Order: sequence, then structure tokens, then C-alpha cells
Amino acid sequence: MNILVTGGAGFIGSHTVVELLNAGHRAVILDNLCNASPKVVRRIEAITGQAPVFIEGDIRDRALLQKIFAEHKIDSVIHFAALKAVGESVAQPLRYYDNNVAGSLVLLQEMDKAGVKSIIFSSSATVYGDKNPMPLTESAPIGTATNPYGSTKIMMERMMMDMQHADPEWSVTLLRYFNPIGAHESGKIGEQPNGIPNNLLPYVCQVASGKLKELSVFGSDYDTPDGTCIRDYIHVRDLATAHIAALDYLGNGKQMQAHVFNVGTGQGASVREVVAKVIAATGSKLEPEELPRRAGDPPKLIGNATRITEVLGWQAQYNLDDIVTSSYTAWQADPKRPHF
Repeated sequence: MNILVTGGAGFIGSHTVVELLNAGHRAVILDNLCNASPKVVRRIEAITGQAPVFIEGDIRDRALLQKIFAEHKIDSVIHFAALKAVGESVAQPLRYYDNNVAGSLVLLQEMDKAGVKSIIFSSSATVYGDKNPMPLTESAPIGTATNPYGSTKIMMERMMMDMQHADPEWSVTLLRYFNPIGAHESGKIGEQPNGIPNNLLPYVCQVASGKLKELSVFGSDYDTPDGTCIRDYIHVRDLATAHIAALDYLGNGKQMQAHVFNVGTGQGASVREVVAKVIAATGSKLEPEELPRRAGDPPKLIGNATRITEVLGWQAQYNLDDIVTSSYTAWQADPKRPHF
């Protein structure tokens, strides 16, 4: 199939493009490079032996989307393109609503015009908020996000579900990720954001490798066993294969429906536990500085991934030790390595 991957040069998008190409699909990447680099396209080709189509642009550009749908005979869209930093969303909410929500609206409208009525959406566990019992199932109430980033994901989900309800010819799959981390074993792609990382593991690994000087832990007074936030960490390669499983499911005749799946491991680890594993894996002597809580962070997010296993046959293959090792040894440990 011909798959348009919005945000396909980013962390999760690039790993998913690798899996798409390895599975025999044709990938067309659309990315505005606000948090990535075009070098990732060459690295994807180095990994797979195949070059994806790369188009630099924004999902809010109607004329560009029309051109893509007219020229590339797109069968389905995997939609990653979104701003995703929780703290930044609290400080810059309008930027997030414009990019994430308004951008998705334009994308859906142009897909509809082009007759491309199949989308797999990169959603988030943040849609559940922090009031539901753990581990979270897909039936848990949403709509109580603790930050604007999570609110944009709720709105994006709502648009797609309402659209599918109004037009049953649409196929909508919502993948609610927990915390993706890790890197490709080749070391050619991984989480290397522009600027200081917002996510925990690349931040810790950059401190351990000497790229950054200080390690800060935001919040040590949560109602958790060690006082720090707990998350369900999933290897990015596992997350990428979940998209392939969803695409295969659609290709096997399960079209014209709406599907919701949690994508996680069902296991939680605290910030302190992750730091301890990095210390164990690297021999670094990290001494975290404890700072006040970061706005918008829920204390605990752990997912129940039973449904995706039962329906799609997908299950996470990597544990937290694997994730930490891949992040540090295969990707972050070389301080001379250039950004994407």
C-alpha cells in the first residue's frame, strides 16, 4: 500500500517508516522538520535499502496536501504530525491547538476530498487524565486531560470518531501510546530532538554521556512509592510494529470501523528507577537535582494492552533494560554524533 506518514521524520514516525518499508509498503513522508532533520531520510534508506519519498511541508498547507493525494495514490494515512511536549503545551496552548487540532482538521478535510478514508492516529495515554484506576483500559473515561497537549489529542480523537460515525466508509484506528523510548539497534535513528530533550530517557542519557551537565527530576513528592512519576515505557520499535499490525488488520477486510487500542507494556517504572537503570548500564555517577513538579504531569500512567494483543495479535517484545541499553549504547552515548 501507499502510506502517507505525517511527521514521518520524527522519533516514532521514522521507526514506523522503517517497519513499513520492511513490510513491503511504500512510504511518503510529510514533515515540517520543526523537531527533526532531513538526514533521517538517508538513515532510513541506510537501514532498509529503500528510500521513502520525502516532502518537506506542513499538514496545514491545503494545496500541498491536495498535490500529495493527487500524485501519490495514497491508500491510508498514519498521522504523527503534532507538537508533543507537555510542559511547553501549558506555556503555549494556542500554538498546540493551532498545530495539532487545526492541522488535523485540514488533513481530514483534504483526505475526505481525495477519497482517502483510512487513518491510523498517533494518540496518547494523556487523554485519560489522572483520575482513572490503573492499569488503564480503553473503556476508561477520557476528557480530563491534565494539560493542553492531552486536550489536543482528545479533540483530534473526537473529530475522527465523529467523522467515522457520520460516514461509515471511514476507517479510524486510534493508538493510545504510553511512553515511547529507545532507539533502533543500528544506532542510525532514535530520539534526538532539536534542543534540550523534553522526555526523560534521552535527557538522562545525554547527561550520562556528557552532552548535558545537569540531571533534574521534576517532582519528588507524588503519591507513588518513591515520590516520582510512574510511566509505562514502551520501546519505539514495539510501537512501530503496532502500526504495522493495525495496517494489516485494516488490509484484512476490517475496514469502515472505528478502533481504539492502548499500546504499552502494562508495567510501570518510576523516574528514579529509570535513572538507576541508566546508572547500572553506563557506570555513570548521576546525582539528580530535585526540582518542583512540572506543570501538567500526572503522577502515574500505566496501560492495559490486553485488547491489542487479542485483536491484532501484537505484544511488546522489549523490556526496560533493553530500552535503556538501546538508547545509551546504540544512540546517545557518542557525544560527537550530530543531530539528525
